Amino acid sequence: MPSLSFPLLDRIGRLRTFRPLGPPGVQRKLPFGWLLAPTPSAIGFALRTTAAALISLVIALWMELDDPQWAAMTVWIVAQGSRGESMSKARWRLVGTAIGVVMSITLISAFNQTAWLFFPALSIWLGLCCGLATLVRNFRSYALVLAGYTTAIIAIGAIPHPENVFMTAMSRATYIVLGIVCESTVAGLFAHNLAETARRNIRDKLCTALSNVSEAVASLLAGDEEALIRSRAMFGPILSINDQIEFSEAEMGPHGHEGDHARAALAAVSVLLSRGLGMTVRLQYVQTDQPIFRETASNVSTYLSGLPHRLNTENGVRGILRDLQLLRAECHQQIVDALTHEIGSAFTLEDEHAQISALLDGRILHNAMDELLGELEQAIREYDASQHFIRGDHFHFRLQSHVDKREAAYNGVRAAVALSAAGLVWECTAWPTGLGFITFVAIVCGLFATRENPVVATTQFMIGGIWAALVAFFLVFFVLPTQANYEMLVATLAIPMFAGGLAARNAGTALHSAAYTLLLPNFVHPLNQGRVDEITWFNSTWAILLGVFFAVLIFRAVLPFNSAAERWRMRRTLLRDLRTLASAEPTPMTRDWIGRNIDRFARLIRHAGPTPSPTIEGCLQGTLAAMTIGLNIIRLRALLHRNQIPPAARRAIEIVMKRMSHFTGKYGHTAHAARVATTALRRMEAVEPNISTRIELTRAIAYLIVVSHELDANAVFLDATRPYRAV
Repeated sequence: MPSLSFPLLDRIGRLRTFRPLGPPGVQRKLPFGWLLAPTPSAIGFALRTTAAALISLVIALWMELDDPQWAAMTVWIVAQGSRGESMSKARWRLVGTAIGVVMSITLISAFNQTAWLFFPALSIWLGLCCGLATLVRNFRSYALVLAGYTTAIIAIGAIPHPENVFMTAMSRATYIVLGIVCESTVAGLFAHNLAETARRNIRDKLCTALSNVSEAVASLLAGDEEALIRSRAMFGPILSINDQIEFSEAEMGPHGHEGDHARAALAAVSVLLSRGLGMTVRLQYVQTDQPIFRETASNVSTYLSGLPHRLNTENGVRGILRDLQLLRAECHQQIVDALTHEIGSAFTLEDEHAQISALLDGRILHNAMDELLGELEQAIREYDASQHFIRGDHFHFRLQSHVDKREAAYNGVRAAVALSAAGLVWECTAWPTGLGFITFVAIVCGLFATRENPVVATTQFMIGGIWAALVAFFLVFFVLPTQANYEMLVATLAIPMFAGGLAARNAGTALHSAAYTLLLPNFVHPLNQGRVDEITWFNSTWAILLGVFFAVLIFRAVLPFNSAAERWRMRRTLLRDLRTLASAEPTPMTRDWIGRNIDRFARLIRHAGPTPSPTIEGCLQGTLAAMTIGLNIIRLRALLHRNQIPPAARRAIEIVMKRMSHFTGKYGHTAHAARVATTALRRMEAVEPNISTRIELTRAIAYLIVVSHELDANAVFLDATRPYRAV
């Protein structure tokens, strides 16, 4: 049997594509390939999640719970592609549920029989939760929105009998805990060597990031013009890997600070990529017709190209670091040799300026190369530290994310308006099933309020809900009436649930599946003591579908998502952050600046779609330029703090910092100040007798070159006084 399994899986994989009639070599996706020829991982996910959902449903029925479908719904909500994601989501779901239970009891107790106070208070609470959820990442955001709509589920369910709100809250909490326990237990049976697998996943992801960025920097050094465009696209995957490390930490169980070192390695990789892009600027600006630097760049490029293979070899890190130290020593030696040659040579008046300028440019390039290799060394050391437990390690590292407070306010207002309007509809119409309508308005608003473009997401969710209603109609009216035991119920629901699980692992149907798997148990509504009659089923199903449809309308009508407006706010925030970098005390940390800008990159890439518009391409380039400018501002401030340059050079740099602290991007004063400072520092460096001071001046000149070049090259994007449109 094992000998047949791999050919069979390979054959299934080939079924996902087929050759159409037409040019040879062209392939198209098989229609419904996710269902007819699923991947092995999709089959495993669908199988274990369906089993967990049905087990939780049977246990809830056996316990005579009044709404057993909520247990199965919880399983599908918690289930994720990886074990770490499921564990993290389950943990935060428990936190959100606990907060929701307390708030639901509080609101019902405070506004009992006072609907015109209860619904505004509940709306404000839901809006507050959705707004705060926008400001945090991963499943911490989910916990906040869950606290909001769990409060709505429990409190609205207790409206007919407010004196029983505590029992209603305990009932809902029981369903959720039961669903989480069943999902965790079944998923745990499929998870072998979880901690070791998690460590291997972290290693593989970091290897991928290091390899891709090393190859990109090697291409940049080789003069590949397309490498710059390819490099920009790497920031999105880096942010994704950073998020996934948190889930791998959950899978590892009790562990040290491997995840913190992994995040630090990713931050160093991001800085390395920025250094590579800064190097391309210097290569354009200074004299590069220098055989010595060309040889150094060739050696570094060869080293970077071979790095991906060496990372996967045994004891590869030690050899990588040894060769890296040799390359850095070569850069140091070239800087010293250039200084020695300059000091010991007597230039004629005709060639003095050209010779000294060429030697300085060579030192600028070798210094920049040394700093680039230094970032690579930091990334490799953090990568190595992430692979094993270090006794006594207290290292902590977190990347900041971009925060859009206006977007958070919009999300909160939108959710509050939706719930208030739904409550008003119920109060004015006395709709018998209106409470279910309000409940699902709250659920959909909570689920999608924090998405960047909730209109598209809720529309797909509504389509999935319609599919769930159609399947449930067939089951409720034609299949379930003939059954009278748990075994037949499980056999009946297994196939439609399994199909929903397969759809969940396909990117094109994931949001449809989220609605389908969530709503199918609710539409079927299995009971111990009889069946739902036709009128009740139609009324409750239409109430839920109308609740979803109403939420879609709210997302379209109330403060709808506008990508251009978000980019405008992002640019203004970017300029404000640049001003802060130049003036804030203490100096902002590099990792915080990198984290926020990686998040901005990821947002822009998500907006771009498969074919980015020229405007989004310009925004990507401008954001990258701003990140590079910010990193060099931080380095200039660190250089000032070391206080190893002459007072005149210090004043020139401080003028640039002052200009940057009032930067608007409109008049070009900051770029002009950076160019003036560069010229002044070049003159000072040429006559400075102290070698260590000359090296510091060389670093300052290198940083100022990048700042002035990027400010000039991206002047239109950095002028946030007017909207940006690519020409």
